[in-house]
Amino acid sequence: MTSPYRITTAIHYANGRPHIGHAYECVAADWLARFARLDGRETFFLTGTDEHGLKIAQTAARAGRAPAAFVAEQAEAFRDMMARLGISHDRFIRTTEAGHRTAVQALWRAMEANGDLYLDRYEGWYSVRDEAYFDAEETHVGEDGVRYAPSGAPVEWTVEESWFFRLSRYAGRLLALYAERPDWVQPPSRMNEMRAFVERGLKDLSVSRTSFDWGVPVPGHPGHVMYVWVDALTSYLSPSGWPEAGWEARWPATVHIIGKDITRFHAVYWPAFLMSAGLPLPERIFSHGFLLSRGEKMSKSLGNVVDPLALAEAFGVDPLRHYFLSAIPFGQDGEVSAEAIVRRANADLANDLGNLAQRTLSMIAKAAAGCVPADGPKTPEDRALLAHLETMVEEARAAHAAVRPDLAMAAIWARVAATNAYLNAAAPWALRKTDPARADVVLYHAAEAVRQIAILAQPAMPGSAARLLDQLAVPASGRSLAGLGQALVPGTVLPAPQGVFPRLSLPGEAAT
Repeated sequence: MTSPYRITTAIHYANGRPHIGHAYECVAADWLARFARLDGRETFFLTGTDEHGLKIAQTAARAGRAPAAFVAEQAEAFRDMMARLGISHDRFIRTTEAGHRTAVQALWRAMEANGDLYLDRYEGWYSVRDEAYFDAEETHVGEDGVRYAPSGAPVEWTVEESWFFRLSRYAGRLLALYAERPDWVQPPSRMNEMRAFVERGLKDLSVSRTSFDWGVPVPGHPGHVMYVWVDALTSYLSPSGWPEAGWEARWPATVHIIGKDITRFHAVYWPAFLMSAGLPLPERIFSHGFLLSRGEKMSKSLGNVVDPLALAEAFGVDPLRHYFLSAIPFGQDGEVSAEAIVRRANADLANDLGNLAQRTLSMIAKAAAGCVPADGPKTPEDRALLAHLETMVEEARAAHAAVRPDLAMAAIWARVAATNAYLNAAAPWALRKTDPARADVVLYHAAEAVRQIAILAQPAMPGSAARLLDQLAVPASGRSLAGLGQALVPGTVLPAPQGVFPRLSLPGEAAT
């Protein structure tokens, strides 16, 4: 029996509308969840919105809105983005939910009971935008005289009474974790960063605020609300039902998918909180890179932010998903632009997979009366193609285990290329005149290849892959990885072929 697969994206900060980084992260996590389901694994996919903190309170005030109304609107925008991009999450958590508040306060009490919380006075640099504290040596003064965090966000000197978490107590345990499980944070470069951060020494962490009230109250200590990251990180745990009975069925997570800019919170603070509370750690943290526009990280201040829903509207959801998953090595930074999406879609989808499927199905419709043609004696070329197809699923499984959707896509497209080469070499359109039985065998194997490729492509392009499988009359029972062995049955009547991947063009340009 395979183990359950539990995946979470970063719980998205509801301080503004969804941007392309949110879309990228959700699509990658969705691929992981869909692949696990396709492979017969019990899967729980969590995402949602983080809705507390000073930054949200300030943004809501500037908009003339109450924080609760403001975050409700933002949460709906995130739900809409996920629906439009085909994100198949099982649970959408909002950190303003009553059940989440119960879990956060239970975590606090557990850390307090372990002797890891104490009351003191905080004096230091704080970034409202990052919702993070920084040592003086981590900040720098810009040419404008303003002090900035490493992210470029301004910091302000903060003085207030605060509860502190004894983070320094956990340095040894964290380093032991990193040594025992060197792949606990991926990719390796991020693990190296976390290890170096902890080795430099950990200071106790301020975990409550008194200067605002938009957050989860500290139990038993009126006037204090919890530091937003205690609240936000617990949103990975609270949907399990903890601390109520039965929570173990949905915890720990198999993998957290997060952006590289918040790795410290997930790979240092979160495991320390869980260790303090005596709770299991997530099995793995995967920290992906940024999306860039002409080599620069996208930001509102630079004016280079790209709207993911506008891209999906212009070019289609599946071409956008395909670009995210195939063009960017997961874990690294990657470029995204309308031009790049069009180039990738036309090369991979229209020219390669689309052309393979369309000409195979069109020849079957014309030369085989629209029925799956008969198989027959196999040549070395047939056997080579079939052997190549047989290894595709294991390569995809290995890519899934490594949290590398780009490698799975590369494995699939290697088979697309091999099948196109097989078809070109065999030339069934010419064989039809001299050896129609052999032409049928070639078309049968080409159609079989399209079937297997479409099954493996479903997690990336669920709509387009489903349409390919419909045209091959593949039943629902045959669309999982377990169904890969259910070969096409000669004589099966197929529907009239239709193109699935039209060529794309930029707005105002003709498709080429």
